[in-house]
Amino acid sequence: MKRFLSILLCICLTLTLVGCGSQGVDSKNANKLVIWHDKEDAVIDALQAYLTAAVPDLEIVFEKKTSLTDSLKLVGNDPSAAPDLFIFAHDKIGVFAEMGILAPIESLLEENALADYLPMTLDAATYKDTLYQLPLYFETLLFMYNRRYMQDEEVPATTDELLEYMQNNTGRGRYGFVEQHSTAYYSAAWIHGFGGSIIDENGVPFPDAQAVKDALNYHAQFVALMPGETEYNTVNTLFLEGKADATIGGPWMVPSARAAEIDLGIAPMPTVDATGKPLAPYSGVQGIHVLKFAAEQKTEAVKKLLAALTAPEIGIDLALASGCAPANALCYDDERVANDELVQAMRATAEIAIPMPNIPEMDVMWTVVGNLLTDVNLSGKGIDESFDAALAQANQLIDAMK
Repeated sequence: MKRFLSILLCICLTLTLVGCGSQGVDSKNANKLVIWHDKEDAVIDALQAYLTAAVPDLEIVFEKKTSLTDSLKLVGNDPSAAPDLFIFAHDKIGVFAEMGILAPIESLLEENALADYLPMTLDAATYKDTLYQLPLYFETLLFMYNRRYMQDEEVPATTDELLEYMQNNTGRGRYGFVEQHSTAYYSAAWIHGFGGSIIDENGVPFPDAQAVKDALNYHAQFVALMPGETEYNTVNTLFLEGKADATIGGPWMVPSARAAEIDLGIAPMPTVDATGKPLAPYSGVQGIHVLKFAAEQKTEAVKKLLAALTAPEIGIDLALASGCAPANALCYDDERVANDELVQAMRATAEIAIPMPNIPEMDVMWTVVGNLLTDVNLSGKGIDESFDAALAQANQLIDAMK
C-alpha cells in the first residue's frame, strides 16, 4: 500500500510540474504560438513589437523560463505542456535533437531564405547535417581595453606583445590584462589559437593532446601576471574600476563599461606568435527552435513566423535595441548597424570564432576542462599529469552517456 501511495504521489507531482510549464500553451488554436525564452527584456520587446506588425494574424506569446533547458527536458514534445517554439543558444541542439523533440527547420522556410546568413551561424545551428535552429543573432568574446591606460597604438597585435605589455604594466594593484583564465569558455580561445580543441564533432575529447598542453604551458605565463581569483565578478570589477587596462569579455560587459564612463576600445583578438593563429573564442548563436508537434499541427503559423524572422529588419531591430550581432549579413548594410562599434566588432570576430560544440558530449567537457584549468592554474599541478587525469575523466563520463 505504501509503495502504491508513493507511486501515486510521484505521478501527481509530475503532473503538477508539467502543468506549471503549460501556462499559455494552446495546441488547438492554430494561430497562437507560445515561445519560451530566457532573454533580456530589450530583446523580447523588440521581437514582440516587430512580430505584432509583421504577422498581425498570429497571436505570439513569449514566456520567460529561468531554467529553460530543464523545463524542456521535463515536458518534452507534449503539446499540452511544451511551447510551440523556444529561443535559446545553439549549444543544446544536440541534446534536444537526440530527445527527438526538435523539427528540422529548412523544410519550414521559403526557398533561399538562408542565402544571406553568416556561414558560422548556420554551422552552429546544424547537428548531424540537419539544421535545427533559425539563427537570430550571435555573441562572441572581444578584446576590450581602457583607452585611459592603453592607447590605441599600444593595443597588442600578438600574444607575445600582450605578454610584454602585461610585464610592463602589472604591479601595485594594477593589471595590464585580466580574464577568466580558469574558465573553460574563456580558455578555449587559447586552445584554439594553438590549433587544438576541447572536443571534436564525433565526441572525441582533446583530439590534439599536444596542442592543448602547448596552450596551457604558454598561457601559464599570462596567468602568473593575473590575480588568482578571476571569476566574472572579479574581472568585471577590476576592469570597471580602472584597475585592469584590458580584458577579454563578452558584449554583456559593454553597458556597464559605458555607464562607468570608461573610454572603451575594442580590438581584434591577438595572434599567437608560435602558430600564426588568432585567439579564437567560442561563439554562441541565439535562435529559434521549433518543437515537432508544432511543426506538424501548426505548420502554416510556424512558416509565417519563420518567414518574418528571416527578414533583415528584425536583425536590425535587435542590433539597435540590445547590441546583438545579427545572423543575417544584410543587416550590416544598414547605416545604423554599420556605425555600431560593438556589433561590427562581433561581426569581424565571427570570421575567426568557433561555434560552441552542440553535441551532447560537450555537457561533460565544461566540468572536465574546468577541473583541468583549476589543477594547472590554481593548484600548481603539472600539466602532463593534470591533462592525463582530465582525459581519463572525459572518456569515463562520455562512455557513461552511451
